[in-house]
Amino acid sequence: MSYVGSGGSSQALVGVGYYDVGGYFYLPGATQADGAPQELRDIIHPHWATFPPQNQMLNGLLAFLYFLFWIVNGFGNTAVIAVFIKSKSLQTPANVFVANLAVADFLMMLSQGPFYIWSVIRSKWWSFGVLGCEIYGFTGGLFGIVAILSMAAIGLDRFIVITRGMSGPRIKIVHSIFLVGFIWAYALGVCLPPLLKVWNRFTPEGLLTTCSFDYMNDNPWDKSFVIFIFTFAYVVPLVILIICYSQIVTTVWAHERALKDQAKKMNVESLRASNNDAKEASVEMKIAMAALSSVFLWVIIWTPYAVTVMIAAFGDRQLITPVVSMIPAILCKCASCVNPVVFAISHPKFKQAFRKEYAWLYCASRNAKDGNANNGETHSAATTVKT
Repeated sequence: MSYVGSGGSSQALVGVGYYDVGGYFYLPGATQADGAPQELRDIIHPHWATFPPQNQMLNGLLAFLYFLFWIVNGFGNTAVIAVFIKSKSLQTPANVFVANLAVADFLMMLSQGPFYIWSVIRSKWWSFGVLGCEIYGFTGGLFGIVAILSMAAIGLDRFIVITRGMSGPRIKIVHSIFLVGFIWAYALGVCLPPLLKVWNRFTPEGLLTTCSFDYMNDNPWDKSFVIFIFTFAYVVPLVILIICYSQIVTTVWAHERALKDQAKKMNVESLRASNNDAKEASVEMKIAMAALSSVFLWVIIWTPYAVTVMIAAFGDRQLITPVVSMIPAILCKCASCVNPVVFAISHPKFKQAFRKEYAWLYCASRNAKDGNANNGETHSAATTVKT
């Protein structure tokens, strides 16, 4: 037996050939899969079983990060969903996609965070069996893809509004609801095959405390699924976003250039019909910029995981160590916390609704600022008197 757990006399164990890894003792040649339940070892890919035991302080740190993400995600996305439900003015076709994004992000951490944290606390491996591993991998993929496609839908809506003008056709509420239904059906179509074990499967990955689809399998059939999910869960949404936002930028630049050129010819400062037109255009552009910022963050967050999966499936998989595989996974969980912050802060109408629904929070923040300012003035006055 290469693994004897923690506790006992460390000097005695080391004296008979065991070595200490964060309070756990192993014989030379031990792997991180040693000591795991047999049903789990049966589905662990051999690649992960080639690595020595990992220091549990790393898992503890990651569990702490998951806990922070869980809290931030819960408060942020719950607030977005609550404001959307309570505020009639926010229940527009465009904001249906924002609400859907918040729901997907909230469910992402709800289905991932507690189970990962408990697995780390209870043992060094995934603690909910094979079925739990499959459900964990399925829900993580489902909610992640729904979030990705919701971002693409937001970009598509901004594309239609800005490139076709304020008076042009827009997505109606029935269209947005239909598109949300399509997004969930699309995500289910991508994630169901490995859950049903008809195309790939869900297995433990990395530090063996989380589960994902098996991107390490050398079987051509399973590798084809890696190409499938990479294409439809990453490339397709990315192409949609690039097309939409490149057209938005091109349209805005061309429009502003035309307005400036015409204004010069007419020797006037601006050609906008009224302040209201300017304000409406400004609001639409702020919303577009908020979505664009979130898209850039999305690319930064999701690209490392996509690259890691492709390297593991078709490149030098020795580069994909347990720690390397966990870093992109952590970044993906970050996305579920970043989105509500970006939209709550940058979306003018959401910001207004937040101030209305959570006036007590804004009042407390303002009172704290006023208190600090008054303290500063008092301190300054006292200093002047002393002088």
